[in-house]
Amino acid sequence: PDGRFLYFSSDRGGDMSLWRLSLDLASGQPLGQPVMVTTSPGAVQTHPSVSSDGRLVAHTLYQQGSSIWSLTFQNNTGIHEGDAVDGSEYSNNLFFQPFMPFELGASTSTMLTLRPVFPLVTQPVFEAEDPNRSVGHTTGFGDLQILGLAGPNRGEGLIWGAGATLKLPTAGNDRLGQGKYQAGPAAMLFYLGKPWVGGVLIQHWSSFAGDDERADTSRTDVQYIIRRSIPGAMSIGMGPTISIDWEADSDNRLTLPVGLGITKTTRIKNMPVKLRAEVHYSIIAPDDYGSTWNLRLQITPVIKSPFG
Repeated sequence: PDGRFLYFSSDRGGDMSLWRLSLDLASGQPLGQPVMVTTSPGAVQTHPSVSSDGRLVAHTLYQQGSSIWSLTFQNNTGIHEGDAVDGSEYSNNLFFQPFMPFELGASTSTMLTLRPVFPLVTQPVFEAEDPNRSVGHTTGFGDLQILGLAGPNRGEGLIWGAGATLKLPTAGNDRLGQGKYQAGPAAMLFYLGKPWVGGVLIQHWSSFAGDDERADTSRTDVQYIIRRSIPGAMSIGMGPTISIDWEADSDNRLTLPVGLGITKTTRIKNMPVKLRAEVHYSIIAPDDYGSTWNLRLQITPVIKSPFG
């Protein structure tokens, strides 16, 4: 209010934080370098407003945890190879997966997190006359997934959750889904710090009902995440998913990818948005038919929870 300081939001420190710049009262020119006045790893802080006496600064805080919802659109384009096909084939999966946390209890010490996954799937079509090469591709809605986890309500440090995961046979045709109701346990363990973030999300599904003519399923997915923040509200790292098909023979059971990618947090009309590009390569893949390369492109608008 007295013109001595200029408050603004910037990602120059790695996260979107509030900064203060001293000004010369006579000329209005900067005095020295900006100073960070707030810090919260992984959060986005915007819209500073100074009180009339200059003692308080109000701002909008988008913090990891129950105060924000992440609306992720994730596209995975995969290259598949193996002894059962000539050359290589491609597939594409576009997921919409909102991440929706809810605080529970009078003390809000417990958090329930729900993450449905709505898939649009493109898969190659193989005919019995020539099973080694596709005759085209088919696209449609795949099997719906629902993940539910409960754990301590924390926005940083060591966080964990446990719960259940479910798959529903909602695919538009047999080539796009497994035709089975599947369920099983799920758990996560993450460290949210600065500059490192890391952890695992484990899900297992076993079929218990569905089309009797379709094969039974038993599968475990382990997504492991390692990321390091760098200046410019960016991070580098990877988040691929290890898959184990327990119904397959030993030569076709495991898919083990590694990867590298970059994430950038920006704003679109004052809405925080995460942009990510990541490449995965499977150092172990099924012999008959499996993923070798995967390109992941992701955009995640971050909104304030309607229940926050």
